[in-house]
Amino acid sequence: MAEETRWLSGAEQDVWRTFITMTSALTDSLDRQLQRDAKMPYTYYEILVVLSEAPRRELRMSELAGLRGSSRSRLSHAVSRLEEAGWVERRECPTDKRGQLAALTDAGFAALAAAAPGHVTAVRESLFDRLTAEQVRVLGEISAAVLGGLDPDMLLPGNHPRDCGGGHVADSPHTAEVGQPEVGADT
Repeated sequence: MAEETRWLSGAEQDVWRTFITMTSALTDSLDRQLQRDAKMPYTYYEILVVLSEAPRRELRMSELAGLRGSSRSRLSHAVSRLEEAGWVERRECPTDKRGQLAALTDAGFAALAAAAPGHVTAVRESLFDRLTAEQVRVLGEISAAVLGGLDPDMLLPGNHPRDCGGGHVADSPHTAEVGQPEVGADT
């Protein structure tokens, strides 16, 4: 016997529509800011961030695609554009001749470092400045619960508790400077 569909209640439907509209509008706003101020789309910024946090600032293309939740062909196209800008270069994988590495260049790191202040300001103004400290904490808990169900193997960025070695990378240009509070910190 087929299980009956568990339809959303009216309140759940309202929350769902508000959530979907909010996440889309937030992503669009961040993309516009990065395009305007740094001449790069949000998706390219996120690739540069992931590479900046990787050991030796390089990852296998297949791993990078998985971390970005992207198809290999879509990632390959994005990396080609980043190569044209001089921000990423592809290298042969030394342990697997069929694989390729994407490596963040010094110019790519500099572009990320230059884009990060404007991006962080946009994130703060669009999201965190609109929430109380308690709302930030609850948003973190809700996001972790949903992401944990979608990514039980904890492979995606953002799905790593800070006290377990994930998250903040000291030399990455998009994180708080030493001595400055991180997003959501009680100050």
